[in-house]
Amino acid sequence: MKIDKVVNAKGLACPMPIVKTKKAMDELTSGQILEVQTTDKGAKSDLTAWAKSTGHVLVDFKEDNDVFVFWIQKG
Repeated sequence: MKIDKVVNAKGLACPMPIVKTKKAMDELTSGQILEVQTTDKGAKSDLTAWAKSTGHVLVDFKEDNDVFVFWIQKG
């Protein structure tokens, strides 16, 4: 998978991971992939719902040592 942009939102509490994700997504073109790294436990439901409600696709998700990594494709 080709990652076009990475957002480091580690250590930030809600709503900052979503705010940073939205800002980065605005800079991408349709079909590009954004990787979001966060330590906010609420981000799993928040980013999943945000991607769906904004027309983007959550391609994949993993949790590794308390870091949540999301790959979101711009719609």
